Amino acid sequence: MILDLFRLDDRAALVTGARQGLGQAMAIALAEAGAHIVSLDRSEPDETREAVTALGRRFWWLKADLSLTSVTELRGLVDEALAQAGRLDILVNNAGINPRIAALEVEEADWDRAMQVNLKSSFFLAQAAGRHFASQRRGKIVNVASVLSLQGGLRVLPYTTTKHGILGYTRLMANELAPLGVNVNALAPGYMRTRMTQPLQDDPERNPAILSRIPAGRWGAPSDLGGAVVFLASAASDYVHGSLLVVDGGWLSR
Repeated sequence: MILDLFRLDDRAALVTGARQGLGQAMAIALAEAGAHIVSLDRSEPDETREAVTALGRRFWWLKADLSLTSVTELRGLVDEALAQAGRLDILVNNAGINPRIAALEVEEADWDRAMQVNLKSSFFLAQAAGRHFASQRRGKIVNVASVLSLQGGLRVLPYTTTKHGILGYTRLMANELAPLGVNVNALAPGYMRTRMTQPLQDDPERNPAILSRIPAGRWGAPSDLGGAVVFLASAASDYVHGSLLVVDGGWLSR
């Protein structure tokens, strides 16, 4: 049956930034489909743990600050996730930061921190997971890109640059890992109601301007990513490689 292809029973997923927002919603969606969750976060994700375990799934927390984590430590975190869960089938690279600064005012520290958290950590986690997935000839890597992987945006230069980079390495890794049975794809959320976008939601000029361009007429909810991430993490997407799945209420169509 077609719906069976979307089941993730007893699979293990490593989700970065699962304590809140988009990462939390995706972790819960994966658990609803049957997966056990390893959360990689700076702070203990109590709410996510409660939601996942209420579904009868297992949950582990790996403590890490991706702004400070070395490549060796990133690789070790993937090994630790595998050791904790006993297996690893899915990586969801979600964690990210978005300093809102005009391009002419960006400082080196702003640039370096965004590159470290959003791009460098994302790639080296994907590389470490990809090595494991290649060895078992199966696995799913889902990178959280953005509609700003395809656009410029305003006052988000470090973020936009990293999101372009995520889409680029997603496509390259897909080319190299597809023959090894590993799927590498990306999600492109549009404007979502999260703590990261709260300044835009509160802006009396930007908020109506954003809403006027979204054909769906509303900001996205984190739960709107649930079906998309389950699809890319499941057997339903076995012939999908290097794709960018846009979840934006029609933003890019305007």
